[in-house]
Amino acid sequence: MFSLIDYNYNLPEKLIAQKPVEQRDRSRLLFLRRNAENLSHHEFYDICDLLSPNDVLVINNTEVIPGRLFGKRDTGGKAEILILDYAFRSKKIKDGSAFVCDCLIKTSKHPKIGSLFFFDQGLKAMIIDCRNGIYTVEFSCNSNFETILYKIGKMPLPPYIKHNGNNTSCDDRKSYQTVYASQKGAIAAPTAGLHFSKKLLEKLKKSSVGIVAITLHVGYGTFLPVRVSDIRDHKIHSEQYFISEKSADLINRTKANGGRIVAVGTTCVRTLEYASDSNGNVSSGKGNCDLFIYPGYKFKVVDAMITNFHLPESTLLMLVSAFAGRKNVLNAYKEAINKEYRFYSYGDAMLIA
Repeated sequence: MFSLIDYNYNLPEKLIAQKPVEQRDRSRLLFLRRNAENLSHHEFYDICDLLSPNDVLVINNTEVIPGRLFGKRDTGGKAEILILDYAFRSKKIKDGSAFVCDCLIKTSKHPKIGSLFFFDQGLKAMIIDCRNGIYTVEFSCNSNFETILYKIGKMPLPPYIKHNGNNTSCDDRKSYQTVYASQKGAIAAPTAGLHFSKKLLEKLKKSSVGIVAITLHVGYGTFLPVRVSDIRDHKIHSEQYFISEKSADLINRTKANGGRIVAVGTTCVRTLEYASDSNGNVSSGKGNCDLFIYPGYKFKVVDAMITNFHLPESTLLMLVSAFAGRKNVLNAYKEAINKEYRFYSYGDAMLIA
């Protein structure tokens, strides 16, 4: 269960969702019972019937920034820049017209320190440092950087979504964002949360399901492949998180009273498990989460989880396998493929409990 190949499966390309369903809460939902190891098929809106009044949903309220910029180099060639650490850097902005951050840069030839880039709305950028393929870039403009970013930036969609923000039938600014996003900083959406509509959240509240928010700013590392044959040798990326005292208190009281903690997405699972002690008590505060969960991990906080279908050989598939058993999960994926569920970020969902 520690070999990378153990987490491989074959997925027909036609099942990779290129856009979401028309109503986000009408995606399909596969319910996997951990102990009984059986499956049932639902619409996501049925989640209300599958949760109990004493359950608490933990959601990730991070907001994806339109941090993908297309422009030109000072040499005239095309350039693409992806902002990586907006949440950390934005708190240090002293002048709204200037912004320094780490980025990935895609050009025909590797740029050097001092290289200049030009974008719409008078936005300029210069490389001031480079380490291990990550560029430190200084942006400058005549007005507010964030205002311009939100005018010209594109959502940083995963590479398997091919329309690159140019699909007129899908507004990625809305679709690739949860309805409860409020804390700017992610460069990837916590995709399990994309299935919730405001109407569905209200219905859950009326049924006495608790809802508590935490923050984990999803980083570029979520797209990086595992490159080692033994997954125990993999070093996972670090991501910023924040848990308020109010959220931690509600989670801990729910556990103490025998209620279930239902994590919406792998980001919430990692954050809750990272921020808890050996007894499963979650601490408030902020920090950097670098917890790699794979089979053999003993869960302390999370009792159930909602998640999308993940890429083969990904750390996310390993986390889900740790929670429900590798063979159990791969059998569920096989069933989902046979039933033509839609996979990955804009795809359908699973409830594992």
